[in-house]
Amino acid sequence: MTIDINKIRKDFPILEELIHGKPLVYFDNAATTQKPRQVVDKLVEYYYKYNSNIHRGVHYLSNKSTDGNENARVIVQNFINAKHSHEVIFTSGATESVNLVANSFGNRFISEGDEVIVSELEHHSNIVPWQLICERKKAVLKVLPFNDHGELMIEKLDELITDRTKIVAVNHISNSLGTINPIRKIIEIAHAKNVRVLIDAAQSIQHKKIDVQDLDVDFLVFSGHKIYGPNGIGVLYGKEDLLNEMPPWKGGGEMISEVTFEKTTYNELPYKFEAGTPNYIDAIGLGAAIEYVENVGIENIDSYEQELLKYATQKLLSIDGLRIYGTAAEKTSVISFLVEGIHFYDMGMLLDQMGIAVRTGTHCTEPVMQHFGIDGTVRASFSFYNTKEEIDSLYNGILKVCKMFAVK
Repeated sequence: MTIDINKIRKDFPILEELIHGKPLVYFDNAATTQKPRQVVDKLVEYYYKYNSNIHRGVHYLSNKSTDGNENARVIVQNFINAKHSHEVIFTSGATESVNLVANSFGNRFISEGDEVIVSELEHHSNIVPWQLICERKKAVLKVLPFNDHGELMIEKLDELITDRTKIVAVNHISNSLGTINPIRKIIEIAHAKNVRVLIDAAQSIQHKKIDVQDLDVDFLVFSGHKIYGPNGIGVLYGKEDLLNEMPPWKGGGEMISEVTFEKTTYNELPYKFEAGTPNYIDAIGLGAAIEYVENVGIENIDSYEQELLKYATQKLLSIDGLRIYGTAAEKTSVISFLVEGIHFYDMGMLLDQMGIAVRTGTHCTEPVMQHFGIDGTVRASFSFYNTKEEIDSLYNGILKVCKMFAVK
């Protein structure tokens, strides 16, 4: 099967919008993806026909919403090939998922003098939670560096890990450089020394097939809005034995088994980590988004996006004074760039006037920017609903901006 781009684009009404009188060219997919009709229709269906709080109701609407929520959990389980559906915890997003692990795993397993390893490529959401737990536990945060191509220096991981290392937390794909990290190798190195691994898949779940059992990963996190689903819903996958050992992070309804003033006992997985009223309708929307992706085919999506990346890289590198940051041999559809003599904010704002949406700034990866000695970049990130014609619009738009600034 190949991508039927005309059919695909009809599923995303926002792509027909005009911005400043120009056709929208949406190249901010790494920040959030657009939502197909199938996802929005599913949300509307449940809000209009079945909305009711889940799990504790005995009436039809509650049962219908409960079934929808738990079916979405099974959809996620099958999509990432988890062994059990109760290994899938619904959260508000990848950020909350990392915070849950940092706090719960950290409280249970990290002590004074222990170590946590993150990479220099991480999004702030996979740095700050570990800094906080390390400060609280008087543990040590260590950093795996990357080279000037944006590739992790995996050869240094062995020497970074000691008998005090408890967990390695790295992203699968860099949101600011597009680097695809060798997570299988990272997991093998860590596990050989009995160290747990968390993989931030927020930038890979929509591009690459992920099999958590095949990878043997301990924790995996991602956000729904990055994979064409609703905002405010995310996933934490964790191995059953680990999740059972970890204490609850938040207290409230659903995560309890029995409450007295003397003692509270906790619910079984996954509910132990899902305090309060769940975001059940957005979970159902996430299930619809994953079904949409599966219908298109994740391998088809990956192949087409690689075509777009190659085409865009060649086009942009032909522009005098343009430098791409992130030139790893293994990349996904992200191009971060600067044009000499033009501030990234100026480039982004002027492209916006042409209807072209790109992201500007540090992309919540300040250590990456510090590595290159820059303040930020312009980032164009592509999805399977984008086209080569849109890349041509970006290319021509950059040339127009260069002309405005008299950059040759």
